[in-house]
Amino acid sequence: MFRVSPTPRRAFVALSVLTTLLVSGCAGAPDRPRSAPSTSPPPAGDPAARAAALVRTLADEDLVGQVLMPYAYGSSATRVSPGSAAGNQELAGVDTPAEMVARYRLGGVILVGFSADDPTSGNQATTNVDNPEQVRELTTGLREAAGKLAAGPAPFLIGTDQEYGVVTRITDGVTLLPSSLAAGAAGDAALTEAAWRAAGAELAAMGINMDFAPVADVLTTRSTVIGSRSFGADPERASAQVAGAVRGLQAEGVAASVKHFPGHGLSAADSHQDLPVVSQSRAVLDSTAFPPFRAGIDAGAMAVMSAHLDVEAIDPGTPATFSRKLLTDVLRGQFGFEGVVITDGMNMAPAKRWSPGEAAVRALNAGNDLILMTPNVTQAYDGLLAALRDGSLPRARLVEAVTRVLTMKFKLADRPTPDLSTLGSAEHRAAAADLAAAAVTMLRGRCDAPVTGPVTVTSAAGRDRARAALTEALTAAGVDVVPSGGRIVHLVGYGDGAGDLRADAAVTVAMDTPYVLADAKSPTLLATYSSSQASLTALAGVLAGKALPAGRSPVPVTGLPATACGS
Repeated sequence: MFRVSPTPRRAFVALSVLTTLLVSGCAGAPDRPRSAPSTSPPPAGDPAARAAALVRTLADEDLVGQVLMPYAYGSSATRVSPGSAAGNQELAGVDTPAEMVARYRLGGVILVGFSADDPTSGNQATTNVDNPEQVRELTTGLREAAGKLAAGPAPFLIGTDQEYGVVTRITDGVTLLPSSLAAGAAGDAALTEAAWRAAGAELAAMGINMDFAPVADVLTTRSTVIGSRSFGADPERASAQVAGAVRGLQAEGVAASVKHFPGHGLSAADSHQDLPVVSQSRAVLDSTAFPPFRAGIDAGAMAVMSAHLDVEAIDPGTPATFSRKLLTDVLRGQFGFEGVVITDGMNMAPAKRWSPGEAAVRALNAGNDLILMTPNVTQAYDGLLAALRDGSLPRARLVEAVTRVLTMKFKLADRPTPDLSTLGSAEHRAAAADLAAAAVTMLRGRCDAPVTGPVTVTSAAGRDRARAALTEALTAAGVDVVPSGGRIVHLVGYGDGAGDLRADAAVTVAMDTPYVLADAKSPTLLATYSSSQASLTALAGVLAGKALPAGRSPVPVTGLPATACGS
């Protein structure tokens, strides 16, 4: 079993010494490439030692490429549509993702995609995902291109935002977990770990070795961009969940990236569009925002994602992505984190106040090790290379970043890729079902009172899939479901508000954040926090009287208790 434990302090010292030796031994004229790449494979053994050996062989161009992790257009590494080729030309001056990897000697690529309810859809310019077979073929092609590079002995990073819930890049043919907020309602870290281990196995089978998850943001505001992506409003409960998700993913060889440091849940603004201000005191940050990040680090998280947030108590006016005080002094100095720090999308508004090249240099100098989703790969690459050669990007900082990235890659190395047959296995479905069943919460009503008589399922506009799934699950549970005239079970989801409620509903169910239930008039109020198949099947079991709703609301809802049935 593959488990990643927190790196011992002596390993931190060793990494620092190795970096110093690399810098002192390789700092020639700043305008000359380093020595030609060696064809000798790095030694087997400790990942940090392997990384250090490989870094010594890399030219300047290789070093710069290793800190870039852009997106690309197309569902194949080598065969793309004319539209995708045009997109890649604008982004990086190439036609295909494989050519992008080769030209810029990339350290990794992020796969993107979105659904209708995705609050991050604004910065997803394309989609790379259709089904697991296509994703596996794409990742295989990307790795073949990367294997020809000087850094080829280290596994190529392929990441995605597979958070589950509203931000789920790959939705077809995989086991869909309930949202993080649902896991927070269940409050059982062991169930969360088992579910996220299933998720890790399925990502690994598709050739993905980095997940930009879990979300460690504590939801102290009614943020619509974070919402059900968070494990909840209680730092202690959220911390246990974050740690469980990290352990689960990394047990299957998928690097977890805890996000969005230092805590996006403390602001309701959307950092895709503007720079949110986190106005809370340092004491509030220490007691509320920071604990889940510390828990993720203690659980061995290989990466932390920095956020585009203005944290007034620590570095006012500077987005955290570009803040040395937050990333170097707090995250590394005070928290002791020695893994990889990766930026949030550099195509988001706060990062675009600078050119792609300048933004990339600023981010690295602040303490990031990977630059995610630059809006122009050519400009970011050229800007980093120029800054390295004129000294505005210190070679020591770049070598340190690349050494960290390669160390993480070698921690992921030497693992066979699982077969695609693991996707949707009975074991994985059971893990998702157990977590979903433990999450269902009753905020008003009788715990042991099933819905009697014929039932009619209704929903807010656009929830046809959820309505059909619940209808099927209720029928399977022995409930008589009729098109009209029955007792109304009404579903509301992401983005739905008071205007989407029904006053005549016997039961109203919140399938995302439960805040809307404060305005509902139904005698029975339930929350699943998720519209996954597992969550709707669990809801059907409660409505049919086959299970009790044992969850506890992970966020406060005005006028309603956190739980009516659970402990």
